[in-house]
Amino acid sequence: MTILVTGGRGAVARGLTGLLDRHGVEYRPASRRPDTPGTVHCDLADPACFPAALRGVSSVFLYAEAGGIDAFVKEAVAAGVEHVVLLSSSSVLAPDAADSPIAASHLAVEEALLASPLRTTLLRPGSFASNARGWAWPIKSGSPVRLPYPGAYADPVHEADLSEAAFAALTDPALAGRAYTLTGPHALTFTTQLSILGGVLERPIPVETVSPEQWKTDVAEYVPGPYAEALLDFWSASDGLPVPVTGDVELLTGHPARSFRTWCEDHAADFTG
Repeated sequence: MTILVTGGRGAVARGLTGLLDRHGVEYRPASRRPDTPGTVHCDLADPACFPAALRGVSSVFLYAEAGGIDAFVKEAVAAGVEHVVLLSSSSVLAPDAADSPIAASHLAVEEALLASPLRTTLLRPGSFASNARGWAWPIKSGSPVRLPYPGAYADPVHEADLSEAAFAALTDPALAGRAYTLTGPHALTFTTQLSILGGVLERPIPVETVSPEQWKTDVAEYVPGPYAEALLDFWSASDGLPVPVTGDVELLTGHPARSFRTWCEDHAADFTG
């Protein structure tokens, strides 16, 4: 069995390859910009690289890139791939997913895979705990973290749990062919997340409530307008309303999902210096 691991530079893929190494499972790391020996070129928006990347592969860990998904499915079938584990998003479960700039690409990839003869396992994480890194600059500088909806809830999930979930789905046939919604163990407001992070850093983190328009201006350089609007809509809908959490991490990994506090302890260095 050889597993193609796409998105090789990403945190989930790096964790997955570490687990595959540890358990002696053969794999082929792939990246749009390969920078380590043994990593093959695989830009999921460029079908020209698919045949070489997929040659001799039995399973694929796939990031959700809609641009080349039809060609990828065709080449995967031709190469004899049997199983694809897709890192999707729980945003596909929203009723307006097809019209959402956040969910649409994930949904398109899911639909293409499910319409194919490939056995498909869908991993649908909610909010990545690593989104907290977006607060690193103000925290380091001592400035308030500016939030439009500090009372909005999220379900932050540790990237290590996602890597372990992917490993389980790729290596245990009994777990394959299903959809899993992966969350952290608790629904937490942004205010609570910052309080937990402050406790780990041993200093309070000030929060400033700003209007949605002020926040859009703050992030305009790195969050395109449609995505900013989609995020604001999501946060508005979950303001004061806890989002549901699931036990799917434990179902796949055999242990409860890691807490947000654990993530903060693991990444405290990102917020200092």
